[in-house]
Amino acid sequence: MNLPAAPDLRQEGPPERVLVVHNYYQQRGGEDAVVASEVALLRERGHAVETYTRHNDDLAGMPRFAAARDTLWSSRTARELDALLEAYRPQVIHVHNTFPLISASLYWAAARRGVPVVQTLHNFRLFCAQAMFLRQGAVCEDCLGRLPWRAVARRCYRDSTAQSAVLASNQVLHRALGTYRKHVARYIALNEFCRAKFIQGGLPAERMVVKPNFVDLPAPPSGARRGGLFVGRLSVEKGVATLAAAAAALPGQTIDVVGTGPLEPEVKAAANLRWLGWMDAAAVYEHMRAAAFLVLPSIWYENFPRTIVEAFACGLPVVAARIGALAELVEDGVTGLLFNPGDAQDLARQLQWACSNPARIIDMGRAARSRYEALYTPDQNYLQLRTIYRQAIASVQK
Repeated sequence: MNLPAAPDLRQEGPPERVLVVHNYYQQRGGEDAVVASEVALLRERGHAVETYTRHNDDLAGMPRFAAARDTLWSSRTARELDALLEAYRPQVIHVHNTFPLISASLYWAAARRGVPVVQTLHNFRLFCAQAMFLRQGAVCEDCLGRLPWRAVARRCYRDSTAQSAVLASNQVLHRALGTYRKHVARYIALNEFCRAKFIQGGLPAERMVVKPNFVDLPAPPSGARRGGLFVGRLSVEKGVATLAAAAAALPGQTIDVVGTGPLEPEVKAAANLRWLGWMDAAAVYEHMRAAAFLVLPSIWYENFPRTIVEAFACGLPVVAARIGALAELVEDGVTGLLFNPGDAQDLARQLQWACSNPARIIDMGRAARSRYEALYTPDQNYLQLRTIYRQAIASVQK
Protein backbone atom coordinates (compact mmCIF):
# COMPACT_ATOMS: atom_id res chain seq x y z
CA MET A 1 0.00 0.00 0.00
CA ASN A 2 1.50 3.33 -1.06
CA LEU A 3 1.24 6.00 1.61
CA PRO A 4 0.92 9.70 0.74
CA ALA A 5 3.71 12.11 1.49
CA ALA A 6 3.44 14.07 4.71
CA PRO A 7 1.25 17.12 4.04
CA ASP A 8 2.21 20.77 4.34
CA LEU A 9 0.12 21.80 7.33
CA ARG A 10 0.56 25.54 6.85
CA GLN A 11 -2.79 27.26 6.34
CA GLU A 12 -3.60 30.55 4.69
CA GLY A 13 -6.45 32.83 5.67
CA PRO A 14 -8.53 32.97 8.84
CA PRO A 15 -10.28 29.87 10.22
CA GLU A 16 -13.79 29.32 8.92
CA ARG A 17 -16.85 29.79 11.11
CA VAL A 18 -18.48 26.37 11.26
CA LEU A 19 -21.91 25.13 12.31
CA VAL A 20 -21.89 21.40 13.19
CA VAL A 21 -25.23 19.57 13.01
CA HIS A 22 -25.85 16.19 14.60
CA ASN A 23 -28.77 14.07 15.81
CA TYR A 24 -27.47 12.02 18.74
CA TYR A 25 -28.38 8.37 19.10
CA GLN A 26 -30.00 6.86 22.17
CA GLN A 27 -26.96 4.64 22.65
CA ARG A 28 -23.71 6.56 22.27
CA GLY A 29 -21.49 5.06 19.60
CA GLY A 30 -18.54 5.74 17.36
CA GLU A 31 -20.38 8.31 15.25
CA ASP A 32 -21.13 10.47 18.29
CA ALA A 33 -17.47 10.23 19.31
CA VAL A 34 -16.35 11.33 15.84
CA VAL A 35 -18.55 14.43 16.06
CA ALA A 36 -17.09 15.37 19.45
CA SER A 37 -13.53 14.82 18.19
CA GLU A 38 -14.00 16.96 15.09
CA VAL A 39 -15.60 19.81 17.03
CA ALA A 40 -12.69 19.77 19.48
CA LEU A 41 -10.19 19.61 16.60
CA LEU A 42 -11.66 22.70 14.96
CA ARG A 43 -11.88 24.70 18.16
CA GLU A 44 -8.31 23.84 19.13
CA ARG A 45 -7.15 25.29 15.81
CA GLY A 46 -8.96 28.58 16.20
CA HIS A 47 -12.28 27.98 14.44
CA ALA A 48 -15.47 29.43 15.86
CA VAL A 49 -17.77 26.40 16.10
CA GLU A 50 -21.46 26.42 16.96
CA THR A 51 -23.57 23.27 17.18
CA TYR A 52 -27.17 22.43 16.40
CA THR A 53 -28.13 19.09 17.93
CA ARG A 54 -31.12 16.94 18.79
CA HIS A 55 -31.20 13.71 20.80
CA ASN A 56 -33.24 10.61 20.10
CA ASP A 57 -34.25 10.44 23.75
CA ASP A 58 -36.83 13.06 22.75
CA LEU A 59 -38.71 10.39 20.80
CA ALA A 60 -40.00 8.91 24.08
CA GLY A 61 -42.40 11.79 24.57
CA MET A 62 -43.52 12.23 20.96
CA PRO A 63 -46.70 10.85 19.36
CA ARG A 64 -45.91 8.41 16.55
CA PHE A 65 -47.49 10.66 13.94
CA ALA A 66 -45.34 13.60 15.02
CA ALA A 67 -42.17 11.48 14.90
CA ALA A 68 -43.04 10.24 11.40
CA ARG A 69 -43.83 13.77 10.21
CA ASP A 70 -40.57 15.18 11.57
CA THR A 71 -38.58 12.37 9.96
CA LEU A 72 -39.87 13.50 6.57
CA TRP A 73 -39.67 17.24 7.24
CA SER A 74 -39.07 18.97 10.56
CA SER A 75 -40.60 22.44 10.66
CA ARG A 76 -38.89 22.93 14.00
CA THR A 77 -35.48 22.34 12.42
CA ALA A 78 -36.20 24.70 9.54
CA ARG A 79 -37.36 27.41 11.94
CA GLU A 80 -34.58 27.02 14.51
CA LEU A 81 -31.85 26.67 11.93
CA ASP A 82 -32.99 29.76 10.07
CA ALA A 83 -32.78 31.78 13.28
CA LEU A 84 -29.37 30.31 14.12
CA LEU A 85 -28.00 31.09 10.67
CA GLU A 86 -29.20 34.67 10.98
CA ALA A 87 -27.56 35.09 14.39
CA TYR A 88 -24.35 33.10 13.92
CA ARG A 89 -23.69 33.50 10.18
CA PRO A 90 -21.43 30.46 9.62
CA GLN A 91 -19.41 30.11 6.45
CA VAL A 92 -20.07 26.38 6.24
CA ILE A 93 -22.40 23.83 7.83
CA HIS A 94 -21.00 20.38 8.60
CA VAL A 95 -23.77 17.80 8.96
CA HIS A 96 -23.36 14.35 10.45
CA ASN A 97 -26.60 12.55 11.36
CA THR A 98 -30.06 14.03 10.69
CA PHE A 99 -32.19 10.95 11.47
CA PRO A 100 -34.86 11.19 12.62
CA LEU A 101 -35.55 14.46 14.42
CA ILE A 102 -33.48 17.00 12.49
CA SER A 103 -34.54 15.76 9.04
CA ALA A 104 -33.58 16.95 5.58
CA SER A 105 -35.38 20.24 6.08
CA LEU A 106 -32.05 21.62 7.29
CA TYR A 107 -30.57 21.42 3.77
CA TRP A 108 -33.31 23.66 2.42
CA ALA A 109 -32.91 26.13 5.28
CA ALA A 110 -29.18 26.31 4.52
CA ALA A 111 -29.85 26.79 0.79
CA ARG A 112 -32.19 29.71 1.46
CA ARG A 113 -29.37 31.43 3.34
CA GLY A 114 -26.74 30.50 0.76
CA VAL A 115 -24.63 28.57 3.28
CA PRO A 116 -22.82 25.51 1.83
CA VAL A 117 -23.36 22.13 3.44
CA VAL A 118 -20.74 19.41 3.97
CA GLN A 119 -22.28 16.02 4.78
CA THR A 120 -20.34 13.18 6.37
CA LEU A 121 -21.89 9.84 5.42
CA HIS A 122 -21.46 7.57 8.45
CA ASN A 123 -23.82 4.85 7.21
CA PHE A 124 -25.99 3.87 4.25
CA ARG A 125 -29.33 5.29 5.41
CA LEU A 126 -29.84 7.32 2.24
CA PHE A 127 -30.22 4.02 0.37
CA CYS A 128 -31.14 1.46 3.00
CA ALA A 129 -33.91 1.78 5.59
CA GLN A 130 -31.91 -0.36 7.97
CA ALA A 131 -28.75 1.69 7.16
CA MET A 132 -26.40 -1.32 7.01
CA PHE A 133 -27.19 -3.20 3.78
CA LEU A 134 -27.83 -6.22 5.98
CA ARG A 135 -30.81 -8.58 6.00
CA GLN A 136 -31.17 -11.82 7.94
CA GLY A 137 -27.46 -11.91 8.68
CA ALA A 138 -26.33 -11.40 5.07
CA VAL A 139 -25.42 -8.45 2.88
CA CYS A 140 -28.42 -7.07 0.97
CA GLU A 141 -28.22 -4.32 -1.65
CA ASP A 142 -31.72 -4.77 -3.08
CA CYS A 143 -32.65 -1.10 -2.54
CA LEU A 144 -29.36 0.41 -3.74
CA GLY A 145 -30.17 2.64 -6.68
CA ARG A 146 -33.81 1.46 -6.73
CA LEU A 147 -37.14 2.44 -5.24
CA PRO A 148 -37.08 1.10 -1.67
CA TRP A 149 -40.43 -0.72 -1.69
CA ARG A 150 -38.72 -3.96 -0.62
CA ALA A 151 -37.79 -2.33 2.69
CA VAL A 152 -41.48 -1.86 3.44
CA ALA A 153 -42.52 -5.32 2.31
CA ARG A 154 -39.77 -6.93 4.38
CA ARG A 155 -40.18 -4.61 7.40
CA CYS A 156 -36.47 -3.88 7.33
CA TYR A 157 -36.49 -1.18 10.00
CA ARG A 158 -37.13 -2.61 13.45
CA ASP A 159 -39.36 -5.30 11.91
CA SER A 160 -42.09 -2.66 11.50
CA THR A 161 -44.05 -2.05 8.31
CA ALA A 162 -45.08 1.42 9.45
CA GLN A 163 -41.60 2.58 10.48
CA SER A 164 -40.03 1.05 7.38
CA ALA A 165 -42.61 2.90 5.27
CA VAL A 166 -41.61 6.20 6.88
CA LEU A 167 -37.95 5.69 6.05
CA ALA A 168 -38.71 4.52 2.51
CA SER A 169 -41.00 7.52 2.01
CA ASN A 170 -38.24 9.81 3.24
CA GLN A 171 -35.86 8.41 0.65
CA VAL A 172 -38.39 8.75 -2.17
CA LEU A 173 -39.49 12.24 -1.13
CA HIS A 174 -36.03 13.77 -1.02
CA ARG A 175 -34.86 12.05 -4.15
CA ALA A 176 -37.87 13.56 -5.93
CA LEU A 177 -37.18 16.99 -4.44
CA GLY A 178 -33.51 16.77 -5.36
CA THR A 179 -32.48 17.53 -1.79
CA TYR A 180 -29.24 15.55 -1.84
CA ARG A 181 -28.47 16.39 -5.44
CA LYS A 182 -28.99 20.15 -5.13
CA HIS A 183 -28.21 21.21 -1.59
CA VAL A 184 -25.05 19.41 -0.46
CA ALA A 185 -21.82 21.01 -1.63
CA ARG A 186 -19.49 18.20 -0.54
CA TYR A 187 -20.03 14.67 0.70
CA ILE A 188 -17.46 12.96 2.90
CA ALA A 189 -17.12 9.20 2.53
CA LEU A 190 -14.89 7.51 5.06
CA ASN A 191 -13.10 5.27 2.55
CA GLU A 192 -12.99 4.38 -1.14
CA PHE A 193 -15.30 1.37 -0.80
CA CYS A 194 -18.08 3.47 0.69
CA ARG A 195 -17.49 6.26 -1.81
CA ALA A 196 -18.13 3.79 -4.62
CA LYS A 197 -21.35 2.58 -2.97
CA PHE A 198 -22.67 6.11 -2.50
CA ILE A 199 -21.96 6.94 -6.13
CA GLN A 200 -23.63 3.70 -7.21
CA GLY A 201 -26.67 4.83 -5.22
CA GLY A 202 -26.86 8.07 -7.18
CA LEU A 203 -24.92 10.71 -5.25
CA PRO A 204 -22.75 13.00 -7.44
CA ALA A 205 -19.25 11.63 -7.83
CA GLU A 206 -17.71 15.06 -8.37
CA ARG A 207 -18.79 16.16 -4.89
CA MET A 208 -17.73 12.98 -3.08
CA VAL A 209 -14.41 13.13 -1.22
CA VAL A 210 -12.75 10.64 1.12
CA LYS A 211 -11.71 11.62 4.63
CA PRO A 212 -11.19 8.94 7.30
CA ASN A 213 -11.80 9.16 11.01
CA PHE A 214 -8.96 10.05 13.37
CA VAL A 215 -7.90 9.83 17.01
CA ASP A 216 -5.24 11.62 19.02
CA LEU A 217 -3.24 9.02 20.95
CA PRO A 218 0.46 8.92 21.90
CA ALA A 219 2.74 6.11 20.85
CA PRO A 220 2.19 3.04 23.02
CA PRO A 221 4.85 1.89 25.45
CA SER A 222 6.93 -1.12 24.54
CA GLY A 223 6.35 -4.28 26.49
CA ALA A 224 4.77 -7.69 26.48
CA ARG A 225 1.36 -8.11 24.87
CA ARG A 226 -0.96 -11.03 25.17
CA GLY A 227 -4.31 -12.28 23.95
CA GLY A 228 -7.07 -11.05 21.70
CA LEU A 229 -9.54 -8.23 22.23
CA PHE A 230 -12.99 -7.41 20.85
CA VAL A 231 -14.44 -3.92 21.35
CA GLY A 232 -17.92 -3.05 20.15
CA ARG A 233 -21.65 -3.50 20.37
CA LEU A 234 -22.67 -7.09 21.05
CA SER A 235 -25.08 -7.43 18.12
CA VAL A 236 -25.63 -9.57 15.06
CA GLU A 237 -23.97 -7.25 12.54
CA LYS A 238 -20.76 -7.15 14.58
CA GLY A 239 -20.19 -10.86 13.95
CA VAL A 240 -20.46 -11.87 17.60
CA ALA A 241 -21.71 -15.36 16.69
CA THR A 242 -18.69 -15.89 14.43
CA LEU A 243 -16.37 -14.75 17.20
CA ALA A 244 -17.97 -17.07 19.75
CA ALA A 245 -17.74 -20.08 17.44
CA ALA A 246 -14.12 -19.34 16.56
CA ALA A 247 -13.11 -18.83 20.19
CA ALA A 248 -14.60 -22.19 21.13
CA ALA A 249 -12.07 -23.80 18.79
CA LEU A 250 -9.11 -22.20 20.61
CA PRO A 251 -8.45 -24.21 23.77
CA GLY A 252 -6.10 -22.45 26.15
CA GLN A 253 -6.68 -19.04 24.57
CA THR A 254 -8.93 -16.27 25.87
CA ILE A 255 -10.33 -13.27 24.03
CA ASP A 256 -11.48 -10.31 26.11
CA VAL A 257 -14.79 -8.75 25.05
CA VAL A 258 -15.57 -5.11 25.83
CA GLY A 259 -19.09 -3.93 25.10
CA THR A 260 -22.76 -4.47 25.74
CA GLY A 261 -25.74 -5.30 23.57
CA PRO A 262 -28.48 -7.81 22.84
CA LEU A 263 -26.06 -10.75 22.42
CA GLU A 264 -24.50 -10.24 25.84
CA PRO A 265 -25.91 -13.56 27.20
CA GLU A 266 -24.32 -15.48 24.32
CA VAL A 267 -20.95 -13.87 25.00
CA LYS A 268 -21.14 -14.65 28.70
CA ALA A 269 -21.91 -18.30 27.92
CA ALA A 270 -19.26 -18.73 25.20
CA ALA A 271 -16.13 -20.74 25.80
CA ASN A 272 -12.85 -18.81 25.80
CA LEU A 273 -14.52 -15.39 25.75
CA ARG A 274 -14.17 -13.19 28.83
CA TRP A 275 -16.85 -10.53 29.00
CA LEU A 276 -15.63 -7.28 30.59
CA GLY A 277 -18.72 -5.14 30.04
CA TRP A 278 -18.80 -1.50 29.01
CA MET A 279 -15.69 0.63 29.51
CA ASP A 280 -14.87 4.28 28.93
CA ALA A 281 -12.36 5.24 26.27
CA ALA A 282 -9.39 5.48 28.63
CA ALA A 283 -9.96 1.93 29.91
CA VAL A 284 -10.42 0.62 26.36
CA TYR A 285 -7.10 2.14 25.32
CA GLU A 286 -5.35 0.47 28.26
CA HIS A 287 -6.66 -2.89 27.07
CA MET A 288 -5.60 -2.09 23.50
CA ARG A 289 -2.07 -1.34 24.67
CA ALA A 290 -1.90 -4.69 26.48
CA ALA A 291 -3.55 -7.00 23.92
CA ALA A 292 -1.70 -8.71 21.08
CA PHE A 293 -4.43 -8.19 18.46
CA LEU A 294 -7.95 -6.81 17.96
CA VAL A 295 -10.68 -8.97 16.45
CA LEU A 296 -13.22 -7.30 14.15
CA PRO A 297 -15.54 -10.01 12.77
CA SER A 298 -18.33 -7.82 11.36
CA ILE A 299 -20.68 -9.27 8.75
CA TRP A 300 -21.88 -5.93 7.33
CA TYR A 301 -20.26 -3.12 5.36
CA GLU A 302 -18.68 -1.22 8.22
CA ASN A 303 -18.06 2.35 7.04
CA PHE A 304 -15.04 3.09 9.22
CA PRO A 305 -15.01 1.50 12.66
CA ARG A 306 -13.36 3.92 15.04
CA THR A 307 -11.87 0.89 16.77
CA ILE A 308 -9.57 0.31 13.79
CA VAL A 309 -7.85 3.67 14.00
CA GLU A 310 -7.79 3.42 17.82
CA ALA A 311 -6.15 -0.01 17.55
CA PHE A 312 -3.60 1.19 15.00
CA ALA A 313 -2.75 4.16 17.21
CA CYS A 314 -2.18 1.74 20.11
CA GLY A 315 0.15 -0.41 18.01
CA LEU A 316 -2.46 -3.16 17.83
CA PRO A 317 -2.89 -5.17 14.61
CA VAL A 318 -6.43 -6.08 13.57
CA VAL A 319 -7.85 -9.48 12.60
CA ALA A 320 -10.78 -8.42 10.44
CA ALA A 321 -13.41 -9.91 8.18
CA ARG A 322 -12.65 -9.54 4.49
CA ILE A 323 -15.77 -7.52 3.75
CA GLY A 324 -16.43 -4.04 2.44
CA ALA A 325 -14.04 -1.36 3.63
CA LEU A 326 -12.39 -3.62 6.21
CA ALA A 327 -10.37 -5.28 3.45
CA GLU A 328 -9.25 -1.79 2.39
CA LEU A 329 -8.37 -0.54 5.86
CA VAL A 330 -6.51 -3.64 7.14
CA GLU A 331 -3.63 -4.76 4.95
CA ASP A 332 -3.43 -8.53 5.19
CA GLY A 333 -0.11 -9.68 6.60
CA VAL A 334 1.07 -6.09 7.22
CA THR A 335 -1.24 -4.31 9.67
CA GLY A 336 -3.28 -7.37 10.55
CA LEU A 337 -4.95 -10.46 9.14
CA LEU A 338 -8.10 -10.98 7.07
CA PHE A 339 -10.54 -13.89 7.13
CA ASN A 340 -13.68 -14.80 5.21
CA PRO A 341 -16.72 -13.05 6.74
CA GLY A 342 -18.97 -15.28 8.81
CA ASP A 343 -16.49 -18.19 8.55
CA ALA A 344 -15.72 -19.22 12.13
CA GLN A 345 -13.24 -21.88 11.03
CA ASP A 346 -11.25 -19.40 8.97
CA LEU A 347 -11.28 -16.91 11.86
CA ALA A 348 -10.13 -19.64 14.26
CA ARG A 349 -7.21 -20.43 11.94
CA GLN A 350 -6.15 -16.79 11.83
CA LEU A 351 -6.46 -16.41 15.59
CA GLN A 352 -4.44 -19.57 16.17
CA TRP A 353 -1.73 -18.25 13.84
CA ALA A 354 -1.72 -14.92 15.68
CA CYS A 355 -1.33 -16.65 19.03
CA SER A 356 1.44 -18.89 17.68
CA ASN A 357 3.47 -16.13 16.03
CA PRO A 358 3.92 -13.38 18.63
CA ALA A 359 6.99 -11.86 16.94
CA ARG A 360 5.15 -11.43 13.64
CA ILE A 361 2.18 -9.93 15.44
CA ILE A 362 4.46 -7.41 17.17
CA ASP A 363 5.85 -6.42 13.76
CA MET A 364 2.30 -5.94 12.48
CA GLY A 365 1.57 -3.78 15.49
CA ARG A 366 4.51 -1.53 14.63
CA ALA A 367 3.26 -1.31 11.05
CA ALA A 368 -0.20 -0.44 12.34
CA ARG A 369 1.20 2.45 14.38
CA SER A 370 3.14 3.66 11.33
CA ARG A 371 -0.07 3.53 9.29
CA TYR A 372 -1.79 5.61 11.96
CA GLU A 373 0.96 8.21 11.93
CA ALA A 374 0.81 8.46 8.15
CA LEU A 375 -2.97 8.66 7.71
CA TYR A 376 -5.04 9.08 10.85
CA THR A 377 -3.55 11.79 13.06
CA PRO A 378 -5.35 15.05 14.00
CA ASP A 379 -2.98 17.09 11.80
CA GLN A 380 -3.71 14.91 8.77
CA ASN A 381 -7.42 15.10 9.40
CA TYR A 382 -7.46 18.84 9.94
CA LEU A 383 -5.70 19.47 6.66
CA GLN A 384 -8.28 17.34 4.82
CA LEU A 385 -11.23 18.86 6.65
CA ARG A 386 -10.20 22.43 5.98
CA THR A 387 -9.61 21.67 2.31
CA ILE A 388 -13.12 20.26 2.07
CA TYR A 389 -14.60 23.33 3.74
CA ARG A 390 -12.82 25.63 1.33
CA GLN A 391 -14.04 23.61 -1.65
CA ALA A 392 -17.62 23.78 -0.34
CA ILE A 393 -17.44 27.55 0.23
CA ALA A 394 -15.94 28.13 -3.22
CA SER A 395 -18.72 26.08 -4.83
CA VAL A 396 -21.42 28.54 -3.70
CA GLN A 397 -19.35 31.63 -4.51
CA LYS A 398 -19.10 30.85 -8.21
